[in-house]
Amino acid sequence: MSLAEYRREGAVARIALNRPPVNALSTELITDLDAAIAEAADPGVRAVVVTGEPHFAAGADITGFQAAFEAGTQDTLAADLGGFVKRFEALAKPTIAAVRGYALGGGLELALGADFRYLSDDAKVGQPEILLGIIPGAGGTQRLARVVGEHRSRELCMSGRQVDAAEALAIGLADKVLPADELLDVAMEDAARWAEGPTAAYAAVKKASIGGYGLPLVEGLEVEAAAFRDVFGTADAREGVAAFLEKRSASFTGG
Repeated sequence: MSLAEYRREGAVARIALNRPPVNALSTELITDLDAAIAEAADPGVRAVVVTGEPHFAAGADITGFQAAFEAGTQDTLAADLGGFVKRFEALAKPTIAAVRGYALGGGLELALGADFRYLSDDAKVGQPEILLGIIPGAGGTQRLARVVGEHRSRELCMSGRQVDAAEALAIGLADKVLPADELLDVAMEDAARWAEGPTAAYAAVKKASIGGYGLPLVEGLEVEAAAFRDVFGTADAREGVAAFLEKRSASFTGG
């Protein structure tokens, strides 16, 4: 049985973490997530939702850390997760993390790889690694700062405190907060709407914003210009311009 269940509904892929009881992240789970993301790279998939029940992911499987201590080696789970999150973040289509329950430590780092984070109203998120005497190792200090600001990110990583859904929404860590029984339906409905849009242009936005972030302005503008050139001649660009001139709704095919 896969620890990351892949299901396709039309042009939307749904990936559900499936390692009861709390979806603790392990090397095996990350391997299965990688396989699911590879399936979602299919051009026929135009949006992706990642979720998990009853908790999105309550963090890393700490037993792996103990084994690393005993072996006198550095645990590789953070590196494995960090590599996966980079691949997930770079997926050339819109992605939504639908978070129920806990998204802590590596669970939050996974959610930070998505374009959008939808939280159930009972969700709790945070980077509690400091309470173990360590720090986030799969992008938490970096991506969290880009979402909520450097000072707020530093406070969360240094305190290790858990943030409820209302605060997550207030600080920009959540894009939507929904009742738990509506969360997945809304995420899938929104993903279906994204799937009707110009997928190549969405991918270009991601490429420009991720690739240009932190660069000097001149270099960032070059990244953006290259992404613009890549998308300008696509079928969807031609359709979008034609639809505007003909005063009709565009019908994008994702190409």
